[in-house]
Amino acid sequence: MYDLIIIGGGPAGLTAAVYALRKRLETLLISKDLGGKTNTTLDLPGVDTHYVITGQEIVGKFRREVEYLDFVRVLDGADQIEALERGYAVTTTSGKRFSTKALIVATGAAARRLNVPGEQEFAMRGLCYSAVSYAPLFVDKRVVIVGDRPLALRAAAELARIAAAVTLVAPEADWLDLPLGRKLQTAHNVTVLAGFQVRQVIGDRYAHRIVVSGDTGTREIDMDVVFVELELLPQSALVAHLVDLDTRGYIVIDASNRTNRAGVFAAGDVTNVHAEQVLVAVGEGAKAALSAYDYVLNEWD
Repeated sequence: MYDLIIIGGGPAGLTAAVYALRKRLETLLISKDLGGKTNTTLDLPGVDTHYVITGQEIVGKFRREVEYLDFVRVLDGADQIEALERGYAVTTTSGKRFSTKALIVATGAAARRLNVPGEQEFAMRGLCYSAVSYAPLFVDKRVVIVGDRPLALRAAAELARIAAAVTLVAPEADWLDLPLGRKLQTAHNVTVLAGFQVRQVIGDRYAHRIVVSGDTGTREIDMDVVFVELELLPQSALVAHLVDLDTRGYIVIDASNRTNRAGVFAAGDVTNVHAEQVLVAVGEGAKAALSAYDYVLNEWD
């Protein structure tokens, strides 16, 4: 039986694994890959990305340590988690079964997709899913935000402070009545297209135009980047039978990354902690590992 199994190999999971190993916990990390979202970056011409500290730089050292210690990782998906009389059992996609005293769930959250022509072709080449990560790069640029909920409104408001022009394509108008939505509608450099849907993403090497349609017809919008901000899908189904989730499906944790279930901890974008940022996930992964260490130290002989 392992002391700790960590599910998910993104920033939170990798950090948790390294911290757990340094505490001499017998640790196993189960993930389909190592790095998570940091394995993809936004590629754009004429953008000074060297001014940005990237997720790959931060997570790289943790990743290399886990890659080197190949006995602590299983590159496989986790399909099922079962509560034992003491501890938990994790079954992987390939049918392997591992038991553990404690669990850290760091399975992340996935971006909702537009599912329109051109999206897959231009993903991360002019089309991006995280304005909070890349907004500082777009000073005096033309930016499109797609979405109508708080995540999109926040992204549009942040970019409106630095971009030359922001177009908010909001499929539903209801959320625009929030204070931030009303503020955006009066901003001098923001155009709000309420009730419009994206129909196509157009470009050459990079996306540079989108086609949208609404009650007033179809139009094309030229841009330097489009951010798809349709809220996130927390990957929490694996533990939905074990721990409390909030109304959006995020795992509810306390300040020490504990769930309501003894021995089950969570970290990163799958939790109800604010901000989808690599640095936040790294810190949360470290906290979860330290809490799991305390649990094993105090609760197990």
